[in-house]
Amino acid sequence: MSKAKFATATAVGLLGALATSQAYAQSAGNADAEIALLKQQLRLMEQKLDALQKQTAANTSAAAKANAKADAKANAKPDVTVANANAAIPVKGPIAPSGVVVTMPNNRPTICTADQENCVAITSRVHFDVGGYDYRPNTAATVPQKLDSGENIRRARIGIIGKFFGDWNYALIYDFGGSSDGFGGTAPGSLPGGGVSGIENAYLSYTGFKPFGGKMAIEGGIMDLPWTLDEATSSNDMLFMERASSGVIAQNIAASDFRSTVGSRWWNDRLWVGAYVTGPTTGAIHSASSAAPAGTSEQLGAVARVAGQIMSGPDYSLHLGGDAEWLITPPRNLITGPQTLTLSDRPELRIDPTTLISTGAIANVSSAQVYGVEAAATYGPLIVQGEYYWFNIDRNANTGLPPIGAPSLKFQGGYAQAGWVLTGETRPYNTAAASYLGIKPKNPFSLQGGGWGAWEIAGRVSTMDLNDQLGTATGIAGGRQTVYTAALNWYVNGNVRFMLNYLHGDVPKQLSPTSTADAGSKFDAVAMRTQVAF
Repeated sequence: MSKAKFATATAVGLLGALATSQAYAQSAGNADAEIALLKQQLRLMEQKLDALQKQTAANTSAAAKANAKADAKANAKPDVTVANANAAIPVKGPIAPSGVVVTMPNNRPTICTADQENCVAITSRVHFDVGGYDYRPNTAATVPQKLDSGENIRRARIGIIGKFFGDWNYALIYDFGGSSDGFGGTAPGSLPGGGVSGIENAYLSYTGFKPFGGKMAIEGGIMDLPWTLDEATSSNDMLFMERASSGVIAQNIAASDFRSTVGSRWWNDRLWVGAYVTGPTTGAIHSASSAAPAGTSEQLGAVARVAGQIMSGPDYSLHLGGDAEWLITPPRNLITGPQTLTLSDRPELRIDPTTLISTGAIANVSSAQVYGVEAAATYGPLIVQGEYYWFNIDRNANTGLPPIGAPSLKFQGGYAQAGWVLTGETRPYNTAAASYLGIKPKNPFSLQGGGWGAWEIAGRVSTMDLNDQLGTATGIAGGRQTVYTAALNWYVNGNVRFMLNYLHGDVPKQLSPTSTADAGSKFDAVAMRTQVAF
């Protein structure tokens, strides 16, 4: 309502009230005198009303001019105080409706336009590990002879994720942690143990196509590929501090995170299908002429996965899937000529980056393939999960270096695990990745509210065999690792989790393919992780 209309309504109201009071104050015999008096009062009110309307119009014009000047000054306030005959009235210019909406889903700062078509959010996770080993080499020939106890910033990621125009999604995430605290990689003097700190995600994804009644994403960049069930499960949601070695070794060939890739995935409530062409990971050597480190060509690979939730109900689900991975062109040292591939992993804990099983650099690798199967099920607070992988490494690259024409190598490994949420929560299914999400406590920990969060126990057995063609000069004696892991997880709330893992491992290994001398080891380890993520 404008000020002029408000003044008019006020005047009419006052006139009515005055007329009523006068009517009751005078007798019926003075009706003519009352009418004359009321007409006189009405004329006076009309005069005041006209004056008030003119003053209001002048005030509005002055306020608009003042607001226009104020908008040109960053520190000015679009606020002008004007007066009328009765009181001082502050007048403000019109305020445009807000174009953004700020929310905090799961305590993640998120800014979106009012139509939710354009969003940007800050995301972060920190995984801080402390622990120790009781490591026992079988003989003096065992390598290594000891493992270091202490701490490791396993992950320290921060970045942005978002979308624009509804169908374009993006992410830029940097990991300041890294599984080897910056000592992994291929530069001279580097320790074994995997990727260094670097860009973990930097991709663009388009989701506008929705064929066959499902959803589809066409994406490319640096990604964390959802290849295999274990890798498709976020590190924030895993049952254990580390994934099983068999899966890690398989993923590191041409998948895993930090990976350059382009591809597509399609999914609905039941089925997930995805395929990607992959390249090197971030931090890989891109120089063709560097001498230290040696210039290296970039690898080319591909992965495919078909998986889904074939059965589900209010408190149960069944997941099955299959995976395939191809290393089409391995990286080649352009200075000295070797074309090699190394398969290795640490003992399912990252406090010390040293590997216990390793093939070493397999020479003359022309290609590699990995095939796997996956299965999982939930029933209320129970989850069971397992995967198994078969590796084939072809060794017929024409590098001019021995061994020439060596037979292909075959390795295998897998794991089985189970978890039980003592407080009754269940893990929901994530159809976009064909995996299971983490636990959200029904009663987050609170001294005031009396909640104690969610508690979970879990166990796993995993095995990886990197031995083949033992007793021959072209064989590989990488060792066979079996690890038993027990876990206790406390989900304090939706953002904080504490994890306690106990590991017992046995690594039988011979000194070389042609020497049966014992070079194996055994170990026990205890570690705890503090996890904060949003």
